Amino acid sequence: MTAGARDGYERDPGLQPERTRMAWRRTTLSCAVAGVLAARQALRGGPDPLAVLVVALIALVFLAFLGAANRRIHALATARPPALSTRAALATAACTLALAALGAGLLR
Repeated sequence: MTAGARDGYERDPGLQPERTRMAWRRTTLSCAVAGVLAARQALRGGPDPLAVLVVALIALVFLAFLGAANRRIHALATARPPALSTRAALATAACTLALAALGAGLLR
């Protein structure tokens, strides 16, 4: 029995998943804004073929990240959300690193 349960106070399990869902939504919004700003910067001086390729890759990686985040958001809507799987954690980390590398590649 936990200390909170002994005191008559039960933790509301609905609050933590809700905060986590909102954090995933904020993260996807931040990635979208960063992607749009990177595309704007890359295409500012005209459509360079390499810049267009990098922007397309950024969009593709963002869509992969969005899919993983959306699956996690839906999983958190259940009564007892499962822990984030190792595969999903690695996928989101790989997307984040890929977005950072592609964004750094745009800085010439």
